[in-house]
Amino acid sequence: MDAELLRRSPLDSLHRELGARCLPFAGWEMPIQYAGIMEEHRAVREAVGIFDISHMGELVASGPEVLPWLDRVLSNRASALAVGEGQYSLLLNEEGGIIDDLIVYRLSEEEVLLVVNASMEAEDFRWLSLQATTGVRLENRSALYAGMAVQGPRASALYEKTTGCQLPSRLGARAEESGVVCRTGYTGEDGFEWFCPVGEGAAWFERFLDKGKSLGIQPCGLGARDSLRLEVCYPLNGSDLSLERTPLEAGLGWAVSWEKGHFIGRERLAEQKALGPPERLVALRMTGKSPPPRSGYEVFSGEVRVGTLTSGTLSPSLGVGIAMAYLPTLEAKVGRPFEIEIRGRRFPAEVVKKPFYHRES
Repeated sequence: MDAELLRRSPLDSLHRELGARCLPFAGWEMPIQYAGIMEEHRAVREAVGIFDISHMGELVASGPEVLPWLDRVLSNRASALAVGEGQYSLLLNEEGGIIDDLIVYRLSEEEVLLVVNASMEAEDFRWLSLQATTGVRLENRSALYAGMAVQGPRASALYEKTTGCQLPSRLGARAEESGVVCRTGYTGEDGFEWFCPVGEGAAWFERFLDKGKSLGIQPCGLGARDSLRLEVCYPLNGSDLSLERTPLEAGLGWAVSWEKGHFIGRERLAEQKALGPPERLVALRMTGKSPPPRSGYEVFSGEVRVGTLTSGTLSPSLGVGIAMAYLPTLEAKVGRPFEIEIRGRRFPAEVVKKPFYHRES
């Protein structure tokens, strides 16, 4: 995409002052790294890191029928949420393909915040608008919010030190005078996400950095966010998730609520559930020394190509190559050996149980 057409975060000037390296991502120019991916990754695993997530989309649905409506248009059961609770869910098409994965936060009796992927903001809003019904109002407030994710074992201490308040419970959300705080993240560590008016974003980012100095805080880019999420096997929409894949193939059946009744894509998923998905997304770990596995590399069983990596990297925490790929269900058993072709050579790997990395507590 032409650099002039890229959207820029409201924190863009601050990132450049901090020495960030910025590159195109999902139609935005965003920080990829500051001090380096390895250092930033370790900061999140061992202390605390802060990411700009202003590129994420924020859609607000409200009205007396908002929860029954969400039950029909999303895979999970939004009506099960109490005020202040959050939930991972999927936006599906009629064939059960994944349009997007998102988080639903119930902010009040009749208002819900949907945080969606940057690349899918416009499509999600379009699709949901097509499903609009009486008693529901849908707004795209993405341009009004700046967002940041503070992640790591010291994130809770930083929030309390900065605001004087405690975080909501796990997967919870709370609307405050200055913004919305959500006890969620994309790293596998404890932490929170903070959404505030766009004009206040840079000040909040600097405030967290200042208060976090004694806690070892590190500004982090999307490079570390990718390696962190892959270590815990969190899927990336557009890579691990797509319209061609269903939640059952992606290992996200736990985010499908069957007891709520009809929802978009249910019929196709019910057929696949009865027969079993032909392929499923598995975790692959390199078993010997090799170059880092990357998205697009092919997976072989003997001389037969059986799949293609959807994500891959060198794990900073484990020191080995890790990846995910859709493989035939009958072959995708833990311990099953495969080979990954990297630059014309094949290197051994095996299927392992998800996730690759477990935090201690």
